[in-house]
Amino acid sequence: MIFVDTGALVGRYLPKDQHHENAIVGWQQILSDRIPYGTSNFVITETLTLIGRKASYRFAVETGRLIYSASTLKIWRPDLTDETQALSFFEKLADQKVSFTDCVSFSLMRRHRVTRVFGFDHHFEAAGFSIWPGK
Repeated sequence: MIFVDTGALVGRYLPKDQHHENAIVGWQQILSDRIPYGTSNFVITETLTLIGRKASYRFAVETGRLIYSASTLKIWRPDLTDETQALSFFEKLADQKVSFTDCVSFSLMRRHRVTRVFGFDHHFEAAGFSIWPGK
């Protein structure tokens, strides 16, 4: 299982994104190798907001429909325990200005025993996870 972060989703759908080429290569590998993947509703909200701002809200809605209709995508929703554990990450990594969404992702990844993230955010490494497909 691999956790999909915002950067991989934005990069997949926005050709002008700085990570577009790497995101496309990663997505092709996930799909061709049938690697199980999941994300969180927090990541999806962050993704759609960014796409709306960088492209258009109409395109963000279309993208959202594609994301939510993906039958192989697991979407995790944090519970109170996940969110309170995220506060510990938020405090511990405050000097790195990590987002609370990332901290919720860290908590969900721990709960679901996921160690790899498909994304481009170094904060995941700071929290003890490995970035896939690597640098």
